[in-house]
This record gives sequence, structure tokens and C-alpha cells, in this order.
Amino acid sequence: MMFRVDRDVLAEAVAWTARSLPARPSVPVLAGMRLEVTEEQQLKLSGFDYEVSAEVTLELQTGDPGLVLVSGRLLAEITRALPSQPVDFVVEGAKAVVTCGSARFTLLTMPAEDYPSLPAMPPAAGRVGSDIFSSAVAQVAVAAGKDDTLPMLTGVRMEIEGDTVTLAATDRYRLAVRELKWQPDQPDFSAIAMIPGRTLADTAKSLTTGAEVEIALSSSGGTGEGMIGFSSAGRRTTTRLLDPEFPKYRSLLPTEFSAHADLATSAFVEAVKRVALVAERNTPVRLAFHGGEVVLEAGSGDEAQAVEVLPVDFDGDEINIAFNHQFLLEGLGAIDSDVARLQFTTSTKPAILTGGKPVDEGLTPDYRYLIMPIRLSS
Repeated sequence: MMFRVDRDVLAEAVAWTARSLPARPSVPVLAGMRLEVTEEQQLKLSGFDYEVSAEVTLELQTGDPGLVLVSGRLLAEITRALPSQPVDFVVEGAKAVVTCGSARFTLLTMPAEDYPSLPAMPPAAGRVGSDIFSSAVAQVAVAAGKDDTLPMLTGVRMEIEGDTVTLAATDRYRLAVRELKWQPDQPDFSAIAMIPGRTLADTAKSLTTGAEVEIALSSSGGTGEGMIGFSSAGRRTTTRLLDPEFPKYRSLLPTEFSAHADLATSAFVEAVKRVALVAERNTPVRLAFHGGEVVLEAGSGDEAQAVEVLPVDFDGDEINIAFNHQFLLEGLGAIDSDVARLQFTTSTKPAILTGGKPVDEGLTPDYRYLIMPIRLSS
């Protein structure tokens, strides 16, 4: 087996495939990256850890068919460090030789016959703009839980109904929901999938090189059950799904509010960051809305204290409310709008953070970030 390919093209493909390689593989062979040159003069690089698979296909100008398995992380480090010249890759017995300019590396190969076969992609279900998908996933994944002892809270729930995709995630302290349009292959397509949050966020971010992302998902039973696939611009990845159990989140979203506040997002973010400098990890930032201003405070008593006042477009009953400052900042970072709108019911019930003033006050925004308040001691 041998091939020649441009260094930048190879380095990018190897780096993308290496993302999914396990840091501590259960068996040594899973640390390998599989490289195969096909009869059609294509190079396929792949990795699989029984949970997530990744494969990228490159077109070659020259190559002899064959396959080899080498250390994926080592190959990624080598290709990243090579000079900007064509790369020659040749398998010689039990070794693979990488040559680029005056640099030459010799890698030991691993037993390719022991490597697991990549799972087949589920049936294609439809497609969505890659930038829209990446942005939507990032907005929702921020609220996914990090505690692996509660696996159902570490995922992002994807609900597909016709041409609408709804993404939702919660860690019990906040909830993020985003709706977006996509192009289903079948107009009445319907499915629910619970996708590991970290994997989905990484995948969506890494598939923006193509204009669209194709989503492969079985609606019920059939091929690919328990798995979801994504592909774009010669890259394809699959991941196992989590148990679909998830809180009934729609009932948590309030529909009526006693007040709302519109603030300049960047000024609000900077003020929260400054005031939070005196806040301990789990102590809240307090917000007092009245008239045309909001007073931000943190710290109390014998501790360091901070106060800042911001102008606000406020409508409704005056309210004093407190939030975990990190959760508030992550929500503000996700709304992607110059104006942040906070909607309240009472100081002890969840608030809704959205981006911008709705053109029609009766419309539901496509992104909502629910955040639980921290009860203030009287």
C-alpha cells in the first residue's frame, strides 16, 4: 500500500478522525487509525471505539490499494508537524514510512484484522445547513449535564416532526430549547433521539466545512436503530444513542409572565463578569429590576462586595431575583443577539432568557434558555 497526498489535506483529515479516538482505549487496537486506499484511488481514514465512529474520504492522485492500522494520535502529531510539501506514505512489511520533504518517520503497524468494522450508517433522513446546525447545537449543548451518573441529563434530545427539528437539554438547573427548520427526505418524517451532548457538540462544530449536514436516523426499528449518523463534505460519523428517557420539559416553560427586561447583551455580560469577581463558586449574583435600571450585586456581610447599575428597558412588576452567575453567563453567550430579554413570573420561579425583542410579542422565539433562580435568604 502507498499513496501521495497534499500535507494540509492529510493533516486536516487525520486530525478530524483522531478526535474520536479514545484517550484510554479498552484494548490497544482501538488507539489505531485505519487507513485504506481503495481501487477507486480514494483514501479512507477511520476510527471507532464502539461508541463513536469517524471516517473521512480523500481523493488521491496516486496510490496503490491496501490497508494499514497505525497509532492515530501519533500520526496526528506527525502530520501536524510536517513541512508544507506533498506527503508519501508507504507500507513496508510491519512498518509504515511517512516521508515529506527531508523529514522521514517510521511507524509500527498494528494488526488491522483485530480492528472492529465501522457500523453502517442509518438510513438518510434529511439535511440542514451546517452553520445553522452548528449554532443551534452549541446553543442547546451548553445546558447539558456533565454528571455521567445521570446519563439521561448528559444528552441533547432531538425531536423531529416534519420539517421542524427541536433540540433540548437540561442539567436540572437550566434548560435550553432550540427549534430550527430542515429538509426531510420524507415530509411526514418523525423521530426522537437522545444524543450524547459532548459528542453532538463536537460533531456539529467539526462539520461546517460543507454547506449542508446530512442526518441519518431510523424513524422506528429497521437499520441503524439505536444510532445516529452525520455526514458532510466527505466526512461521516456515527454515535450510539442514549436511553430516550427525558424530563417532560415543555411543561417547565412558562407561557405567561409578570415582567420582562431588555438589556444590551454585551454590557450585561461585562457587568455580570465584574460583579461575579467577588462571588464564590456557588454564591449568586443578585438582580434588582425597577424603573429603568437593574442593580447587580454580589457578596454580603463581611465578604467582599460588588455593585453595578445598568440601564434597562423594563416592563412589569418590580422584581428581585438571583442566579448562578456562570449559568447566567453561559445563557447570555448562547443567545447570539445584541439584545437580551429576561422574562419573569416571580422571584422563586424560573426565568426565560431569549435573544432580541420579538417582532410580534405573541410569537415564541426559536431559542429559549430557562434558568432556575437561587432562593434569597430573607
